[in-house]
Amino acid sequence: MRRREFIAFSGAVAILPYTAGAQAQVRRVGALLASPLSRPILERVLKEKGWLLGQNLLIDYCISDGDTEESRKCARELISLKPDVLFAVTNTSMASLQAEGSNIPTVFAMVSDPIGMRYVETFARPGRNVTGFTAFVPSLGGKWVSLLKEIAPQIERIGVVYNPEPGNNSAAFLASIKAVAQTSGVVSVETPHGDSSSIERLIVSLQDARNAGLVFLPDALTAARRKEMTALVAKCRLPAIYFLRLFCDVGGLVSYGVNLNKIYAGAASYVDRILRGANPADLPVQAPTEFEFIINRNTARVLGLELPESLLARADEVIE
Repeated sequence: MRRREFIAFSGAVAILPYTAGAQAQVRRVGALLASPLSRPILERVLKEKGWLLGQNLLIDYCISDGDTEESRKCARELISLKPDVLFAVTNTSMASLQAEGSNIPTVFAMVSDPIGMRYVETFARPGRNVTGFTAFVPSLGGKWVSLLKEIAPQIERIGVVYNPEPGNNSAAFLASIKAVAQTSGVVSVETPHGDSSSIERLIVSLQDARNAGLVFLPDALTAARRKEMTALVAKCRLPAIYFLRLFCDVGGLVSYGVNLNKIYAGAASYVDRILRGANPADLPVQAPTEFEFIINRNTARVLGLELPESLLARADEVIE
């Protein structure tokens, strides 16, 4: 048998062949990822469950860097291989697979609002060929606003950063953001418009605005480009809150979100169960119950922010 790996580089898809030993009843997984972060966890969990890569299991990867068009290409390529299970990480990946009308059992991770996007009927009984682990609930939008106001009380305007292209579903958080903003002294909530290039335009537009800050919503594109994003935010000297600690690790001010490793591991366990015959319609969608609060104190100092000791004490980790 052949295993093909598709990895997107600067808009192109490279195919890397590899030969695996012939085995009876070899199962196949097609993984559409925004970045390679989940790959080692997927492989580790499946190995722990008894699967041997290249022997009784083949995994085809396609990494899109969060780009919508690349995700769509990846979806078509992976579906054409007719895997036993599809594994989708992020809203963009899941939306791309769903757009192809696939009936292949699918497990998602890091997808928000799977009911609103009509991937599943309910969390308890997904009812279709899709299930997985959602890392976000819409009410988190208000939590991000309240934390940002606590860290930078002077904020009066908020830019909500996400990829505005179809399939990203970040708008699910806007209702709770606006509700909390109205009661927190925020007079303006601004969002990107058009294509992904409008993200940078929104950030730069707030550079000279009085008392402005940023809320980064869950999005594969900004996560894949987190170094560039945090660098631009730092250049514009704007306080910002992010949805994953990955941003704080590269200089972001503060984050509040799930532990990625736990989400990936849980989703990988669902891939194993479906490979062994479970029906995704009967596997409940899992919602997050634990969140990490991370503060980058060095970035706060650069921005001239005095963080209350009570706030620092609540953080799961303070990066010095």
